[in-house]
Amino acid sequence: MRSWVAGAVALLAAVVIIPPASAGEQLLMPDLRQAPPGCHGGYTGDPAECEDWDVCMVADADAPNGDCIGAGIVLRKPVKAVRLRFTTAEENVGQGPLLLFGRRAVNSPTMEVRQGFQAGRHGQIPVSYTEARQQTNNSMYYEPAPMHRHWHLMGFEQMQLRTPDGRTVVRDRKNGFCLGDRYANDANETLPNAPRVADTPEYRLSEYLRDNRCAFDTPGATDVKVGISVGQGDDYRYDVDFQWLDITSMPSGTYDLVNTVNSTRTLLESDYTNNSSSMALSIQWPQGAKQAPQKIVAPPTVKLLAGCPGQERCAATQHLRPRVSSDRIVHPKGEPRRHH
Repeated sequence: MRSWVAGAVALLAAVVIIPPASAGEQLLMPDLRQAPPGCHGGYTGDPAECEDWDVCMVADADAPNGDCIGAGIVLRKPVKAVRLRFTTAEENVGQGPLLLFGRRAVNSPTMEVRQGFQAGRHGQIPVSYTEARQQTNNSMYYEPAPMHRHWHLMGFEQMQLRTPDGRTVVRDRKNGFCLGDRYANDANETLPNAPRVADTPEYRLSEYLRDNRCAFDTPGATDVKVGISVGQGDDYRYDVDFQWLDITSMPSGTYDLVNTVNSTRTLLESDYTNNSSSMALSIQWPQGAKQAPQKIVAPPTVKLLAGCPGQERCAATQHLRPRVSSDRIVHPKGEPRRHH
C-alpha cells in the first residue's frame, strides 16, 4: 500500500506546473492528437481507406523489423512470426509547442527530461534544460542500432491490439521516439501560434525541429532538444523498427488496433481527450481456421473495417458484429523493449 501511495504522489508531482516567472505571463500549452493508425502523416481522408499498413511474415521473431517473407519462399525459410505493421502519427493542435529538453551527467546512460512552454504568442521560448519549467517522468537514451543512432524519448506513444470489449491482447515493443516537425497537420492554417510568420520565436523553433535528428551519431551528447511545433506532426512509417504488433497467436476474429500518445499523461497538455485513435480490423487465418496452423505457409487475411479518430474503441461502435473465435488468447513472449 505504501509503495502504491508513493507512486501516486510521484505521478501527481510530475503534473504540477511550476508557476510562471511573472503574474502576467501566459504559458501556451500543447495539445497532442493521435492521428488514425495506418495512415500517413497529414492524411485527411476516410480513415477506413488508409493504406500505410501491411501484414509481414518473418523468419526471425526477435528481429526489430526483418525482411518480409513472400508466400513463394516459405517452404525454404520457415515463418516464425506474423506481424501487423502500420504507420503512426502524432500531431500538436494546441496553442503552444511541445518542447522537451533532455540532460544527463556524463556517467549516466539516460537523460532526465523537462518540458518547456512558450510565454504568450510570439513570446519567449526556453532554449535549454535549465530554462525549462516542468520536470517530467520521461527519460531519453541513445539507441546504437544502425537504423537509429540517435537519442530517443521514452514512452511517448503506446500501441495495442484489443478485443472489442476493450481487453488488451497484444502490446507493442516500441517505446522510444525522435520527435520533430515532419509535416504540417490540417489545423496549421487556423492555429494562431503556428510557425507561419518568419523571424518569430515559433518559426525559428520549427526550423530547428524540421531538421532535428536527436543528436544523431552523438552518443556522448549530454543535452538534447526535441518537440513538435503548433500545427505540425511527427509520423513513423510502418517499415521502421518495431512499428508492428505480433499477431501470430491471435485467433481469427475482430479487433481494435489502438494508438495512444502520452498515455501516462506525464507531459502537460491542454486536452487529453484526443490522445487515442483506433481502427477496427478482422483477422482470418487461411481455410477458415480459428487459429494459426502449426506450420505457417500463408499469412492471415487482415481487413481494415473502420477507422475511429479520437476514440479508444472502434469495432463495438460500428455495427460490425465484432467477435473473436476463441477465448484462448496467447500473449507473445515477453522480451526487453527496444525502440525507434
